[in-house]
Amino acid sequence: MLSRQKLSCKREVIHSLFWGIACLLLSGRVEAQKDSFEGPPVNYLSHEVHDPVAILAKELSSGDAALEYDQKHGFLKSVLTALSIPESSQVLVFSKTSLQLQRISPRHPRAIYFNDDVYVGWCFHGDVIELASTDPEQGAIFYTLKQSDSSAPNLLRDRGQCLTCHASSRTQDVPGYLVRSVSPDKAGHPILGSGTFTTDHTSPFKNRWGGWYVTGSHGRMEHMGNQIFSDEKESNTQLLGQNRKSLEEFLDTSAYLTPHSDLVALMVLEHQTQMHNAITAANFETRQALAQSYDMNKLLEREEGFVSESAQRRMESVADQLLYHLFMCDEFQLQDPVSGTSDFAKDFSKRAKADSKGRSLRDFDLQTRLFKYPCSYLIYSPSFDRLPNKVLEIVVAKALRILKGEDASPKYSHLTEECRTAILEILIETKPMIREAVQQSISAR
Repeated sequence: MLSRQKLSCKREVIHSLFWGIACLLLSGRVEAQKDSFEGPPVNYLSHEVHDPVAILAKELSSGDAALEYDQKHGFLKSVLTALSIPESSQVLVFSKTSLQLQRISPRHPRAIYFNDDVYVGWCFHGDVIELASTDPEQGAIFYTLKQSDSSAPNLLRDRGQCLTCHASSRTQDVPGYLVRSVSPDKAGHPILGSGTFTTDHTSPFKNRWGGWYVTGSHGRMEHMGNQIFSDEKESNTQLLGQNRKSLEEFLDTSAYLTPHSDLVALMVLEHQTQMHNAITAANFETRQALAQSYDMNKLLEREEGFVSESAQRRMESVADQLLYHLFMCDEFQLQDPVSGTSDFAKDFSKRAKADSKGRSLRDFDLQTRLFKYPCSYLIYSPSFDRLPNKVLEIVVAKALRILKGEDASPKYSHLTEECRTAILEILIETKPMIREAVQQSISAR
């Protein structure tokens, strides 16, 4: 008879093997996708990047910046300070679905902290801090920072390993981000065969946060968070997992920077990750489409700079997909108000670009939807501003048609006339690019 400890170890090995096989199968699909962005014109792995973590790495190398190490959290606090990431953004995930899976369990979840452009992952007694940072042109760039006080901190860029999971249909087929919901067992392993959900603003509440801890109020709506599942895919702790103000019954939160895994932070994270991916997808697809079109110009002796109908259709398509996320189309409608337990909402709103009426795209609703004005705050991001001009012009022109009520497509029906007007007024005052586009359209009449 095997002891319980040996059986547990055996299960760990079996689960790890299954996940390893799954990753190998996935990597075959990823390799085909990588060919499209590892080579010209994107050159994902070889092109110089200027994301916030790359900038910090250069500052550390030159001595213009330094990181402090403490025995409890390593470089974590110092990294968050250097990258302007609030501790209140902390969310906790206990499913074994990331790099340091042996360090993750329901008792010791992985903590994730984020701002508009950077995501930081920290594990209890982890070997490294994991970082993902958004480059304005190259999308998600992945790094690790060794948790050791015996040598100078060194941010190492990943050279493809992370893309096994972070470049697939779940990330819109580009190097990107995702929030997954799984059915975790008592060790944190996703139950094989139960399926997973990639969550964003459209996801039904009932499918969210499996394998995550969640603190906050959400009324009668139920989610998968704070729960352990059996092989029959049913939760053993469903009622215990809902409307939690504290996680004390599940783990010792004193090991973490805060005791929260804020519900509102999770909802923002879900929107933001896929919005980033949509911007990157528009960027990559446009560069590839134009490069192919320009190559054909040489072969067919067309004038330089001619854009083929095929390339134009490809840009129109990715522009539409970006606008789908920008205006949060098909957003899940909340049946009850929601609220978090930390200062996240307040800290998030501090970064608002408000108009003369005090309105901003960071204003929360939390009664029937996430934001009061459903237009993503990432329209202010460097990644949006640095989209190739050809597709940026299409996105801006289409956005103005939507906000002026000239595009009556059903997918934008959630934008009432009052809401469209408010969003447009906010953008005209706070986004010079939109203000200039509006002025040009008036002059062209």
